[in-house]
Amino acid sequence: MKKILALAFVSSLLLFNSCSTVPLTGRSRLNLVSNDQVLPMAFQAYSEFLTENKSTVLPASNAQALRVKTVGSKLITAVKQYMNANNYGDLIKDYKWEVNVVQNKEQNAWCMPGGKIVVYTGILAVTKDDAGLATVMGHEIAHAIAGHSAEQMSQEMLSQGIGAVGGVALSKNPQAQGIFNTLYGVGAPVAMLKYSRDKELEADRLGLIFMAMAGYNPQSAVNFWQRMSASSQGNQKPPEFLSTHPSDASRIAQIQRYLPEAQQFYKK
Repeated sequence: MKKILALAFVSSLLLFNSCSTVPLTGRSRLNLVSNDQVLPMAFQAYSEFLTENKSTVLPASNAQALRVKTVGSKLITAVKQYMNANNYGDLIKDYKWEVNVVQNKEQNAWCMPGGKIVVYTGILAVTKDDAGLATVMGHEIAHAIAGHSAEQMSQEMLSQGIGAVGGVALSKNPQAQGIFNTLYGVGAPVAMLKYSRDKELEADRLGLIFMAMAGYNPQSAVNFWQRMSASSQGNQKPPEFLSTHPSDASRIAQIQRYLPEAQQFYKK
């Protein structure tokens, strides 16, 4: 009994000391893994993805790739400036930012931990302009800045009982490595972490602020999501309560509530 109580106490202490704060939103998040543990896996997975899809990765000289990289550069610069100026620099000091565009008709984009970004050409028909593109990329960058992947990994580790007291060396733990690969679909055609609805909305909120910091009007995000909703009309969607993403209507309504905050960061 004493051993059980001691383990419970130590585990509680570990959880208490394993929480961190999301920049800007101030939300407390569970964080059993560090950048030192997660980033090497992310960099390796990103490299493997590019290798496996090298025939469809657009060269930097391509007009679509150049446009995406230009918008991405502005967002990255704005995020780095904010993080470094507000005592969050340590969270991104080991990031190796990179933007690539993949020729794929799927309407998708993602950002792995460490700033590894991919945009699929299929979504460019919906983004339309640079502000629409900034909406998408700002949202995906926000997932990385908010540490959503590390948070979800921590939750999975906790539920599977592998978040051992004192931490876990992920690189030497096949179970933890398996969680990362599952979350990111490593080896599958699409490397995309499935986030829950609350984290999606948090990424929307941060993404609006990031695009505003980069000089893009956050009000343009409403237009993008309306176009995104229209483009998916006719496709079968699960009810919102069964989906990891909010419904289009819920998302747009929440974005409109976030706009006044984001507008404070907007400089033309």
